[in-house]
Amino acid sequence: MRLLKKQQSVANDHFDATIFLEGPAGMGKSTAAIERIKQLIRDGVPAASILVFVPQATLGLPYRDALRRSRVKTGGDIHVTTIGRLAFQMVDLFWPLVADDSGVARPMRRPHFLSLEMVQYYMQRFIQPEIERQQLFREPSINRNRLYTQIVDNLNKAAVVGFPYEDIASRLISASQHKESEQIHIYRDAQATATLFRQTCLDYNLLDFSLQIELFLHLWRHEPTVRNYLTRQYRHLIVDNIEEDTPATHDILVDWLADCDSAVLIQDTDAGYRRFLGADPLHAERLKERCTVHVELDNHRVMSPDMEAFQVEMARSLKPDNGMPLAAKGDARLAVQFPDVGIEENRFFPQVLDWAADHIASLIHDEGVSPREIVVLSAYFPDSLRFSLETRLDERGIAHRSHRPSRALREEPAARALVTLAKLAHPQWQMRPNPFDVAYALMAAVTELDLVRARLLTDVLYRNGELLPFEGIRDARVQNRVTFDLGARYEMLRGWLDTYRQDEPLPLDAFFSKLFGEVLSQPRFGFHEDFDAANTAANLIDSAREFRQVVTRVESDIVAAVEYVRMVDSGVIGNQYMRDWTADKKDAVLLTPAYTFLMQNQPVDYQFWLNIGSAGWGQRLQQPVTQPYVLSRQWEYGRLWTDIDEHNAGQEALYQLVAGLIRRCRQRIYLGFSQYGEQGFEQRGALLMAVQSMLRRLAKEEQHV
Repeated sequence: MRLLKKQQSVANDHFDATIFLEGPAGMGKSTAAIERIKQLIRDGVPAASILVFVPQATLGLPYRDALRRSRVKTGGDIHVTTIGRLAFQMVDLFWPLVADDSGVARPMRRPHFLSLEMVQYYMQRFIQPEIERQQLFREPSINRNRLYTQIVDNLNKAAVVGFPYEDIASRLISASQHKESEQIHIYRDAQATATLFRQTCLDYNLLDFSLQIELFLHLWRHEPTVRNYLTRQYRHLIVDNIEEDTPATHDILVDWLADCDSAVLIQDTDAGYRRFLGADPLHAERLKERCTVHVELDNHRVMSPDMEAFQVEMARSLKPDNGMPLAAKGDARLAVQFPDVGIEENRFFPQVLDWAADHIASLIHDEGVSPREIVVLSAYFPDSLRFSLETRLDERGIAHRSHRPSRALREEPAARALVTLAKLAHPQWQMRPNPFDVAYALMAAVTELDLVRARLLTDVLYRNGELLPFEGIRDARVQNRVTFDLGARYEMLRGWLDTYRQDEPLPLDAFFSKLFGEVLSQPRFGFHEDFDAANTAANLIDSAREFRQVVTRVESDIVAAVEYVRMVDSGVIGNQYMRDWTADKKDAVLLTPAYTFLMQNQPVDYQFWLNIGSAGWGQRLQQPVTQPYVLSRQWEYGRLWTDIDEHNAGQEALYQLVAGLIRRCRQRIYLGFSQYGEQGFEQRGALLMAVQSMLRRLAKEEQHV
């Protein structure tokens, strides 16, 4: 990309200053920062002295990829980090300095750092009995693991926002309109549970994310050794997407900017998609006064003129009181037609899926569009929607992949199949899988084995927790119905499991790896050409390995494999892995929720927005145990959260979502909606209302032209 004048200023000048670089998405801010890094290295700055700071590891991928492809010899790797990663590294490295102040029961021993999965496991192991004994959370009908994640989310908010975790309930209650409602009891139960979990962590030397952040902030503020270690090592900072980061990060940057040689702080306007994780765009804005040079980019490098006009008109519908957004005020023209926006209305939702699949097939087969330049978006992406769309794409020969974070491990068919096969391979666990899971495991494991024949095999050959030989089928009609080809593949899998049972059992992660490598990834088996399944298998292997390494150090007599399988069966929400986000190297259509796509921060040529009539596009997730807007620095303690606040927050979030999506589309957006949604109810969501309002307004304006 050829740099424009303002980009060149960022890339080639002010190497002894701090720069605040802002503008909407798609203006080339990160590109200018990458070129600045290259210029610093050309000028002799060691790569090891440059730090790229991002709110989420995935947002650092463009830096890694661009510098890896660059011809500039870095002499080393540029360090790309997040506040969470930095906290882990510093607490791990300087544990002796903070151990006595940490409050853990055994400060002379190394701590155990917990991932999201491990947090849920210890919640279930130690806290769930107390919840039942004290009869907490009797009212909310919510999945237990999602309840645990919300409780821990409250602890995380306290750490990154900067208030004592003991104040969680009082802050939430102070904003509630109904002081005697059942919601107040839920908040008090959430406080009690958070306190129990924090004490459990201290008793067992467990450090969850919130404790890591608190200890890192303590080291930063009270241990000059730690601050000097970081500020002397990293003299040049590139801080991207500061609007998506937390007040804890912003506080550290205030100190760091005074000590570094140069810095670039990058802010996307009209963003802040990670508010539910503690992001604070308004707090980030205050860093501007700490910078000596201010640069604002206002030339779109991604959107076409029609896309830009579409974004302006949608802004007029979503923010009528404020008029056009700042980035669009310089373009006062009205667009009465959008040739690059396709709108399709149907009566029933399956018709929308057919329409989307047909257009995707036409783009790829007739127009030669690369599948990786197409993304299919929805407010949420439930299993039913993914399955329905994947089936249609398979019928049309379209390669596809999906990315849906924050899902239970057992909800991924590949993970469930691996766990079921593990139960079959370890009868000593006495955890016989039910026939339903066995049938699905066989279908996932053997290519071309459909559910009907997989269930037939299970009914005939699954006995007492064991799979019997295919030759044991006495009815020739059943054998012919299954086919001997599929039977041979079934027999290979069954024989492998039988051979494995003859030897000493492996650690569970090693078992998964062996099963994947020797059977499931081979030709004619289910994971061979299924990128999503292989990715899930890799995640499961890493997850099982981490579980084994942590729990055996905390409790040496525990049977890690059995505990892990029980944890997966309980519906634990899976960790996020970088490989889930780096899959964009795969030339396939991406199916993902809208917010997940935004956090990839990568533009594409074509977007399909499905089910725009769904209320999910403009509504905050129901979280009965937490409230991200109240647990922030921007909310005044004691101020009530009203229905008006909820509506305004939803409208602002929808505007930011729509603007972010349009700004990440180069050529064309397809809007698909149906009169009746997936559940059969009429669709009247805020996004659909905004689109219809825009169309009516433009039609009226066209009549007056």
